[in-house]
Amino acid sequence: MKKILLAIIFLFFIFGVYVIIDSQWMENRAEVDMNSFIVIGHRGASGYAPEHTISSYELALKLGADYLEIDLQMTKDGKLVAMHDDLVNRTTNGEGKVSSYTLAELQKLDAGSWFNKEHKKFAESVYENLKVPSLEEIVDTFGETANYYIETKNPDKYPGMEKELLKILNDHGLIGSGAIKGRVMIQSFSEKSLRKIHASNPDIPLIQLMKYQGRAKVSNNQIKKWKEYASGIGPNYRMIDENYIHKIRKAGLWIHPYTIDNQEDMKKLIGYGITGAFTDLTDQLVQASKEVPAPTNYE
Repeated sequence: MKKILLAIIFLFFIFGVYVIIDSQWMENRAEVDMNSFIVIGHRGASGYAPEHTISSYELALKLGADYLEIDLQMTKDGKLVAMHDDLVNRTTNGEGKVSSYTLAELQKLDAGSWFNKEHKKFAESVYENLKVPSLEEIVDTFGETANYYIETKNPDKYPGMEKELLKILNDHGLIGSGAIKGRVMIQSFSEKSLRKIHASNPDIPLIQLMKYQGRAKVSNNQIKKWKEYASGIGPNYRMIDENYIHKIRKAGLWIHPYTIDNQEDMKKLIGYGITGAFTDLTDQLVQASKEVPAPTNYE
């Protein structure tokens, strides 16, 4: 009897240690500080698998992505789905706008075979007839084992997009009471969309995407404006330089450039002090981040 009791106590001890270690691992993965560097799987591992499919997201996590980037569009029946373009033509065998399809109609399309034709080196038979996933299916699949970097695309064309997004995230425990801050980041080119989200939930880190026609410049007034609602910015990596990055970092903002697929550029920008980046080649950015020490002092 004494041996049985000792065995039970031992099992409870092991289970308790596991829970503590596991919860710490999850917390460390989601909580992002200013001196960390995050690898963002651009549309999943889109250099190796069909973008914005469950297969692409699975591969991105396997290769070491800290966050899964998810571009959102909205269907005719108001469902949020993962797709970069507002047309289905490029990444499915269908034609027309996402908004002209119901979710059921959209998911009858083949969202994988195009990749095999265009990227024969990485073609896989399992990519044939993949479907366009809804946001709910994505978070159902990965839950708290992944971090999410979500973009509201064309929010002016999709009334209610932000409300539906926040409802799904809240229903799945990814935001709100008890959720780990940083499990979800939301980005957009639309300041209006981000401010709407910030008004509803100021705890969600928001990233203002930026388009520059030439070399990026930033004023103190612009930074002050961003800090009213955003935690960072996302510029095109080709348009920024070391001075720009240092100014953003000194202001206490994150900077996550898009989309870096060249290792030389990865290492250069990490050395300049970017706090994360989008890439189609997850494994290469993971490797680059291990090889280059990121600076931490911007005073």
